[in-house]
Amino acid sequence: MTRPSNRHDRLTRDNLLDLADHHLVRIESVQEDQRQVWVLTKRGHGEAKQLLEPKGIRVSVLRKQEYDPDTGQLLGTGYDDHAAAVTSAAAELHRAGIGHLLGFATEIGHRLGSSFVQRADLVVRAPEAGVPVLLVEVDRRTEDAHDLVAKLRRYWEWGRLLPKDADKHTVDLVRFRPDAIERLVDHDKRLWRRFYPPTGREGLVPVAFVFADTTEAKVDNAVAALEQDGRRYWAPRRYDSLYEKAITARDYRQAVPVVVTTLEQLTEHGAGAAVWRRLGRTGEQTLTDALDNPDGHNLYRAQEARADAADKQRRAAEREARRPVCTRCGRKFSDERWEEITVHRTAVRAGDKLVCGPCRADDVARQEAAAEADRLAATAPPEPGGDQEQGRGRAWFRRRL
Repeated sequence: MTRPSNRHDRLTRDNLLDLADHHLVRIESVQEDQRQVWVLTKRGHGEAKQLLEPKGIRVSVLRKQEYDPDTGQLLGTGYDDHAAAVTSAAAELHRAGIGHLLGFATEIGHRLGSSFVQRADLVVRAPEAGVPVLLVEVDRRTEDAHDLVAKLRRYWEWGRLLPKDADKHTVDLVRFRPDAIERLVDHDKRLWRRFYPPTGREGLVPVAFVFADTTEAKVDNAVAALEQDGRRYWAPRRYDSLYEKAITARDYRQAVPVVVTTLEQLTEHGAGAAVWRRLGRTGEQTLTDALDNPDGHNLYRAQEARADAADKQRRAAEREARRPVCTRCGRKFSDERWEEITVHRTAVRAGDKLVCGPCRADDVARQEAAAEADRLAATAPPEPGGDQEQGRGRAWFRRRL
């Protein structure tokens, strides 16, 4: 893993031999090209846990030597070729700057509610490369394509589990509401966040399928099965929005991001090249580009904001088109005058509902002036002799005529 392309790394070999002398490592198998697969012994596994766990590094599962109970022969499980492929995949990721040596762990178990443990072939932690966590499954096409779909389903189910110490309210909510885990329970409250940091993207922990030592046709068949039968687990959904027609973004929050590649592509072009394909997309991308969601939540927020602004503008234009026009002066009603003639409690005092606010104010002013004149006339005292003088004046005027 440290120098996968160098078969004569004397320093690495001498270190391994020295560890073997102390019974900390052993040779698991020898490949056809004479490469050796080394694993930790039980003693080495225990010491590694003491050295690494205080630093937050999880140690891979112990690889035990199993023997036939009758013959006493060492059982072969095909682990050697698979382990070599896993190590090669990790080495290519490391060579591309994706993960440091202590950022890789193999055979990491993920326990489901049924007590079934789904073990990831490789767990990669490379936050400095934009990949906080990545679960890698290496398949040499020794598994049926539907077994890969079942693995994907189990990772999806594991990402929906609650921790054992979840509060009672959350547990009851999930128990009695089928949609609660998706709509009401954030990822921070789920079990997977106890093991892994935030991914920095929408969705659950991403999964990578790396195919090795197989044909292109078999890879295509496996990917087709994952896309079709595993769609429930990797595919995004439509956002529930009032502006459904204006929203093209997709909701990845409950999906497992899945990328696929081959070990041959990693070896030839490097893990940092555009050799990764995201399920649901065409073409190949770099790993970070494949994991990103350009049509995800950020696009949704932008489209929602634009759609909301356009809807407000449309409703404002429609309201403006309905605004009444004064039959006297031709001006449009103000919002206050419009409300005054339509709201029940003020409409009874609104006067002529066909005139605008200023015209209504003129009417009120005239009415108030006439009322004031009548009041003054009613309260003013009569002038002394005023009626007799007025009568004599009129009589004199008639005589002159």
